[in-house]
Amino acid sequence: MYIWLAQKHTRCTYGLSFRLRFSIFTAIVGDITPSCGVPKEEKSRREQAALTEMCKILGGGMRAEEIQELWLEYENNASLEANLVKDFDKVELILQALEYELEHGKVLNEFFLSTEGKFQTEIGKSWAREINSRRNSILAEKRKGPK
Repeated sequence: MYIWLAQKHTRCTYGLSFRLRFSIFTAIVGDITPSCGVPKEEKSRREQAALTEMCKILGGGMRAEEIQELWLEYENNASLEANLVKDFDKVELILQALEYELEHGKVLNEFFLSTEGKFQTEIGKSWAREINSRRNSILAEKRKGPK
C-alpha cells in the first residue's frame, strides 16, 4: 500500500516513514484494536505517553521533533498523506480480520463495524468496499451451506 502512495504522491516518503515509526510506536503502546474496549481518551493518553517515550529514547533533537510533527499531522488529519495512512491502517485491520475469519471460521463483525463510514480517501473507500464485498459473498456462501 505504501509503495502505491510513493508512486502517486509528492510526499512519497511520508507514508513509508510514518508507517515505520508507527510500527515502533505500536511496539511501545501495544496494538489497541476496537475489541480491546479501550476508551478513546485512554488510547490517546497511552499513545501520547508512547510518543514521549520514543522521543526520549531518540534523545530529543530534530528526529524527535519530526516524529512529533508527523504524529500531530496524522492525528489531526492535516494532510492527504495522513488520511491515506489512516485509511491504510483501517484497510489492514479489516483485511486481517477477514483473513482470520477465513482461517478460523469466526465472524469478527466488530472490526468491520468499527471502520464503517470512517474511510476518508477514495482509494481507502474503494479498497474497503472491495474487502467488504468479498466478505459478504463468502458469508452468503457459508449461509447457503455445502452444495
